[in-house]
Amino acid sequence: MSPSPPQDDASARPAEPRDGYARRVGLFSGVMLVIGGIIGSGIFLNPAIVAQRVHTPGLTLGVWLLGGIVALIGAFIYGELGQRNPKAGGSYVYLRDAFGPLPAFLNAWGLMLMIATGAIAAVAVTFANYTLALTGLGPGFRFPLSVGAILLLSGVNYFGVRPGALTQNVFTVLKLLALAVLVGAGLLLESPHPAVVEAVAAPQAPDSLVLAMGAALVPVLFSYGGWQQTNFVAEEMVDPERNLPRALLLGVIGVVTVYLLANLTYLRTLGAAGLAASSAPAADALGQLIGPAGRTFITAGVALSTFGFLNLVILVSPRVYQAMAADGLFFPWMARLHPRYRTPSNAILFQAAWAILLTGTGTYGELLDSVVFADWLVFGATAATLFVYRARERQGLVPRAAYRVPGYPVTPLLFIAAALYVLLGSTASNPLNALKGTVLLGAGVPVFLYWRRRTRRTEAPPALGAP
Repeated sequence: MSPSPPQDDASARPAEPRDGYARRVGLFSGVMLVIGGIIGSGIFLNPAIVAQRVHTPGLTLGVWLLGGIVALIGAFIYGELGQRNPKAGGSYVYLRDAFGPLPAFLNAWGLMLMIATGAIAAVAVTFANYTLALTGLGPGFRFPLSVGAILLLSGVNYFGVRPGALTQNVFTVLKLLALAVLVGAGLLLESPHPAVVEAVAAPQAPDSLVLAMGAALVPVLFSYGGWQQTNFVAEEMVDPERNLPRALLLGVIGVVTVYLLANLTYLRTLGAAGLAASSAPAADALGQLIGPAGRTFITAGVALSTFGFLNLVILVSPRVYQAMAADGLFFPWMARLHPRYRTPSNAILFQAAWAILLTGTGTYGELLDSVVFADWLVFGATAATLFVYRARERQGLVPRAAYRVPGYPVTPLLFIAAALYVLLGSTASNPLNALKGTVLLGAGVPVFLYWRRRTRRTEAPPALGAP
């Protein structure tokens, strides 16, 4: 059973508007949102890709540590931004306030069209695949299980942020327990057979260290992505100016620790070459340590992890669509909050319908190929908004933030450089996917112009002499 933090008690909540979001997310739930938003299926699969590209145990751990540093800088940046503007929508709000409505709209448009909804469809199918492997059901159950998971979790989040956060807490704790069993078994049980160790004892370093490290960093950064989603629900956090930065830092530090320990387990159990040759590192490692029961356990762990990640995306993303619609840049009904549950209920229903459509048509796979490009484009642009806020602060236009990014301006510049690297790397490795991502984002420009003109006509004062 997941512990209930004191911050979630009604007595700890400040006064809140009757027609706005309800502050129901405490510090513990915030940390669980950060961890749940980062840990999906990546840590169970991507370490093999990293080992293939850098070969040695030291470099493998080094890349994961480097990626963790980038994620930690991102948490610092989003912590300051969240304290400066603790409104629902996260990066949408920061981009709008710093650079204007068009970049903000394109962020929300990309999230709604492909980033969030494509991820929901893909993760729902992944959850169904692992569930089928556990239960022995046939492939005909894949689509019903995928759609059922989307509908169930959309329903949970429709009825309030508290049920959604509680669900997130439970499944994040369960996935952490699964990883704790993996790490504990890998570090405490007997080492693998000597023959296995001898076969992988002396891997060779790659010919070009810089290129290999750079190539390995892409799947690592993909595995670390997700901390930013907690900012989407900033307006629903208890004391967000204080708790949001704390949740981001505690959550990211926790994930970095778990990721490094998991990779240490893979390397100790499989060796660098064995890890590189594995298609399912977690299952292979635990299977080698405790037998077939270990594989079954990890399969269940991945199913739970993907289900929790699915809930997180369904919970937070509609807040961005609602903020976009509230600005008059989408259908007005999308901006409405449920009068009783205080959730963006219409946005949740729209998201579920679009994700189910993507699941049924199978087009989510094509969209996901472009997600990394679009996601890190938003990360870099959002980090750049910090320079605008700091400039306004120096001019006395905004108050000084109590929480500040350490190492400014070097650390934000390093984060932006990492985002540019991912953009360049994804473009060089697959220009067509990058082009698709650009086209999908660009398709939002005429949509933005339409809603912008419509909103201005609606807000325009009546002509002189009009009744």
